[in-house]
Amino acid sequence: MARMLKSMMGVSQVQGHWLRHKHFTAQVLDQVAQRIHASEQGHSGELVLAVEAVMPSHETDSHLRALEVFGRLRVWDTPLNSGVLLYLALDQRYIEIVADRGITASAEQWQAVCTKLQQAFGRKAYVEGLLQAVEDIETILRTTTPPLSLLDEPNYLPDEPVLL
Repeated sequence: MARMLKSMMGVSQVQGHWLRHKHFTAQVLDQVAQRIHASEQGHSGELVLAVEAVMPSHETDSHLRALEVFGRLRVWDTPLNSGVLLYLALDQRYIEIVADRGITASAEQWQAVCTKLQQAFGRKAYVEGLLQAVEDIETILRTTTPPLSLLDEPNYLPDEPVLL
């Protein structure tokens, strides 16, 4: 039984790496970065996308891992507490969104984005699903973040997706 479980874990790790290399190419990541940059105009929200091929063995809970990544990438480090992390664990097929305390969106709004993205990934529409998720997050942030002041620097966090 233990050998079979170990073998199954190895398969998910291989799948995670394969998905990242096949669907998250430099061209796709650049396209997503451009879309994130465009989406951040006109509101104070800051979106960071983190794509992890294989979740580390020290943390098997995807929500706790997303919180860890949120902290390590300093997504919380914006003047209006308006950072959002979209975290993908490809090997486990987990999607998590962590939003800072300056954003008033409901858990249901974030869950709807995750569900829609999970469905797109299930159809193997990785790029389209990801771009739609960025657009959906933008829509949420336009109504749930503090207003952007003319004095504010509009881009505190990098727009480029982070590969973990």
